[in-house]
Amino acid sequence: MVEGESWWVFALLSAVFAALTTIFAKIGVEAINSNLATAIRTVVILLVAWGIVLAQGQLPGLFEISRKTLLFLIMSGLATGLSWLCYFKALQLGPAALVAPLDRLGLVLVLVFSVLFLGEPLTLKTVLGVGLMLAATLVLIR
Repeated sequence: MVEGESWWVFALLSAVFAALTTIFAKIGVEAINSNLATAIRTVVILLVAWGIVLAQGQLPGLFEISRKTLLFLIMSGLATGLSWLCYFKALQLGPAALVAPLDRLGLVLVLVFSVLFLGEPLTLKTVLGVGLMLAATLVLIR
């Protein structure tokens, strides 16, 4: 498989790990503050990510990042952090089977934002897919 064609493998793995994240997090936030749980999780992610960068010898690339790239990575990090804080609090307060579908409404927003901000094409397939995901979420939460 050519690297450019392997994106879907990583996307599927991401979905599997996201599902495991929900299950592990639901159990993990039972007895502690959700913000503390998020902080612990973030340290683990930090160590794993930097460990991979160092193991693959990619550290010199840190000094070649443009300001624009750095700005958007920082903004992405802030959005991720806020998302995780809200997600862990929601998991602490509600059932995982309802929190996760609501969280996945982010998929609908990604499709809308990708059209508005990235200029990606809006196709009939995209509109139908978004409609089905929205309908599925509504069915799951009612």
